[in-house]
Amino acid sequence: MGIQKEARRTRLIDEIYNFVSSNPGVSSAAIVGYLTVERRMRNHSLSTRKIGFFIPRYCKDRIRFEERIEGRTYFPIKDLDDVVEDND
Repeated sequence: MGIQKEARRTRLIDEIYNFVSSNPGVSSAAIVGYLTVERRMRNHSLSTRKIGFFIPRYCKDRIRFEERIEGRTYFPIKDLDDVVEDND
């Protein structure tokens, strides 16, 4: 994988995780709106459908989702924030 492609993917994963952590229970439309307007990631050609496929594929260890009547809602996995390292 190219360096730029990997850097974009890493940034996208981090930005999605930060947004979902501060706003649990959001939809992919809210994530796309935040990324394109607030984070100015307009050239990434993001759509709600692409984010809906991206999160289960690349963020499954950081973000979980629940199927609801209105669609998927995304929540952070709290274990990452609550991990305490033992330095014995």
